[in-house]
Amino acid sequence: MDDATLRERVAELMPRAKTDLAEMVRFRSVHDPQQFPVDECDGMVDWVLRAFRELGVDDAAAHVTSDGSKAITGSIPGPEGAPTVLLYFHHDVQPPLGDDEWDSPVWELTERNGRWYGRGAADCKGNIAVHLTALRALAGEAGVTVKIVGEGSEEQGTGGLEDFAVRHPELLRADAILIADSGNFAVGAPSLTTTLRGIANIEVTVETLGSAMHSGMFGGAAPDALAALISMLATLRDEHGNTTITGLDADAEWSGVAYPPERFRADATVLDGVDLVGSGSVSDMVWARPAATVLGIDCPPVVGSSAAVQPRARARINLRVPPGMDAVYAQDALIEHLRSVTPWNARVSFEREAVGSPFVGSTSGPAYETLTDALRTAYGTDVLIQGQGGSIPLCNVLQTTFPEAEIMLFGVEEPQCLIHAPNESVDPSEIERIALAEALFLRDFAARATPSAGTADAD
Repeated sequence: MDDATLRERVAELMPRAKTDLAEMVRFRSVHDPQQFPVDECDGMVDWVLRAFRELGVDDAAAHVTSDGSKAITGSIPGPEGAPTVLLYFHHDVQPPLGDDEWDSPVWELTERNGRWYGRGAADCKGNIAVHLTALRALAGEAGVTVKIVGEGSEEQGTGGLEDFAVRHPELLRADAILIADSGNFAVGAPSLTTTLRGIANIEVTVETLGSAMHSGMFGGAAPDALAALISMLATLRDEHGNTTITGLDADAEWSGVAYPPERFRADATVLDGVDLVGSGSVSDMVWARPAATVLGIDCPPVVGSSAAVQPRARARINLRVPPGMDAVYAQDALIEHLRSVTPWNARVSFEREAVGSPFVGSTSGPAYETLTDALRTAYGTDVLIQGQGGSIPLCNVLQTTFPEAEIMLFGVEEPQCLIHAPNESVDPSEIERIALAEALFLRDFAARATPSAGTADAD
């Protein structure tokens, strides 16, 4: 099938892709029974299974993983001796974060100003639509064996698929792994994400008094736990906004695409007149250097607060760890830094949260070259190399479990999508062109590949 025919088929399938996405968005598939019924996730799983079975994934199956979520696997056999490609997606979504902040119904795909809105429209149900559209366009003419794996708890980060992958490597083993949970640098700018920052979160608690004390009678000499915590958190950045955690290098530079400050300001919704932070370029700051963010503070809210010196305060800190930096070491450094700057001999304690290592994907090899060519053909322009500030712990598990596989990240989640935020959306042209690129890859990869790990179905 030539390029023009494949492009035409993908274009003809876009109404079906919209229908697929509308049906998927209706499922409130947040993997958290405290927020939404388990039936919502189960319904999404059943829908995905039916959709892939219709495309010839006859062995499509759901597996309950260690965190209670369901992983989806299946395969379409290719020609004898052909390499294997694993297509990844996740079928759970973020919670809506308040229906009143959305301009259209959260769980209903709504078209507005050329974009399709709804929770999961981009992250990651838009990428499921990409896989389905690409396979439909090929109509059984892929030159490879195709495997699928769908994760059911990616947004909760509880590790169900990470454990499953290690226990059942035969279901996921492949020569090339396409992680469809990323996106382009901008609409119409084809991009591969080659690095992911890791994560090292902690909670810090400061205690100074046996109880809250009247600020008029005791304020001035009584050690204020909240003031102590504020002073500690303020040491995590200098006056320019650079990370200043003792022992962590914060001077690395990004060698890929430059992120123009004005574009970043728009993407990040920075208010007029407010400065960007850091002494490096935007690309350096968001892809190559560590960054500490205070996610939350436990202290009295303004409404209902009293005139009292606080005896106790707690904060949750998110530390993003760039490639080349050990996440456990970074977490240790963060704890020791905060301990060293604790004022007044206040009592300080720490609780460690999960650590996720940074990731570096493939930047050479037959799969990388094939996907780069496919994206260039689909978009008609050169491919950019970018990083991501987020982490996908599964990538490291797959890299360790299948060290010979080429792993690449791409997808429909460009900055305007506002993933994880209210008014999430997807540009349908991104679904169309990413689907075409994936179809081209599945058609062409075998001509460049040397079958290896992916063609063996047993350990």
